[in-house]
Amino acid sequence: MRHARRRIVRRAARLAAVGGLLIGGTMVTRAVASEPADAPAAPHTLARSASGAGAGLVERLGSERTAGHWVGDDGRPVVAVTDEETAGSVRRAGATAKLVRHSMSELRSAASALRAAPRVTGTAWALDYRSNEVLVRGDSTVSGSDWSRLTGVAEGIGGFVRMERVQGTFTTRLNGAQPILSTAGRCSAGFNVTDGTDDFILTAGHCGPTGSVWFGDDKGDREVGKTVSGSFPGDDFSLVEYTGGKAGDSADVVAVGDGKGVRITGVGEPAVGQRVFRSGSTSGLRDGRVTALDATVNYPEGTVTGLIETDVCAEPGDSGGPMFSEGVALGVTSGGDGDCAKGGTTFFQPLPEAMEALGVRLIVAGQEDAGQGAAASSPAPGTAAPGAAAPGAAASVPGADGRTLLARLTDRRNVGPGLLVVAGSLVALVATRWIRAEHDRKAYRQQYSATWG
Repeated sequence: MRHARRRIVRRAARLAAVGGLLIGGTMVTRAVASEPADAPAAPHTLARSASGAGAGLVERLGSERTAGHWVGDDGRPVVAVTDEETAGSVRRAGATAKLVRHSMSELRSAASALRAAPRVTGTAWALDYRSNEVLVRGDSTVSGSDWSRLTGVAEGIGGFVRMERVQGTFTTRLNGAQPILSTAGRCSAGFNVTDGTDDFILTAGHCGPTGSVWFGDDKGDREVGKTVSGSFPGDDFSLVEYTGGKAGDSADVVAVGDGKGVRITGVGEPAVGQRVFRSGSTSGLRDGRVTALDATVNYPEGTVTGLIETDVCAEPGDSGGPMFSEGVALGVTSGGDGDCAKGGTTFFQPLPEAMEALGVRLIVAGQEDAGQGAAASSPAPGTAAPGAAAPGAAASVPGADGRTLLARLTDRRNVGPGLLVVAGSLVALVATRWIRAEHDRKAYRQQYSATWG
């Protein structure tokens, strides 16, 4: 009976050890296949698939039957539609339909009428898809008489133009993230781009006119480059050519503060409701939502159209800085009102339009030579430690460090736990074999001694 119990125990131990080998191997395989845990989680949002689905439906159904799309609170695409038949098409496609009175064509016509009216500095308007209105804002600098005249224009358009006064002033956010400076002012580098031969910084157009020379310090000792082209007002983008023509290593990283950065993997267009991030030296990394598209702002310097409207806060010193989501570049900071204590509205120049006008393409993660063609985007955005890199500027990206061996082995996202399970199972398997061998030798000795007295 005692021998039978020992055999059962040994067999159970061997089965447990083999099971541990299988489990440990699976853990190692999954850890190797997943994103490394060395890098901290990148600021991200999961709105891109919903945005693409909504945009596809709007394009297919047309501007007379739809009135925009956005990302709902549940992450699903929502499409504004003008009739039940179109609503059925949207629902069959797996999106949420919202019945509205006014089509996209009507909303755009209203915006055109506002643009044709006499210009009032300190006003802005955008198409509010969710309320099915054109929202017109006036800041604290707009006089009562000017506001009254603009209100009359809005009433003539129709009841779907909403008027709203805001505190603060709509201004360009001159100054910037870890800055570039010139006699024209202080601004932020946005994203690194290339024309295939030379590399450039794409930043805000109001930062300085063509010919402006930019430096990386306030003493003028480190020349960064010179503005070679741009557009402002009308648009708000400009191109700074690097001194020497090359951006250098890690040109695909934008800084987000605390010595960390986000690798940029591509360029895209945002959706209303999408969570986005903006980096700037005055207020650091901030996040919020896209609230409207195709916005118009009447700055004191002139009118800019086609902007992205957000509720991300910004302050003087953040101008030109990068806006992104999931490692995808979306725009550069143009201007806004308010600050990061009270909140406010911030506008961004869309990146695709600017790059097309300038004839450049984004330098993205995985591109070995910044001066060569664009490389394939990484399947998942990650973070890096760019040291003191400015957004869009060159930076060395050191490998992850600071973790002890114990921390790596116990972090369930690494291969360490799986290797520990495999090692423990091997030890257990070897131990069961050794115990059995020792037991057999002891039994043989006992039998041998009994036989020979």
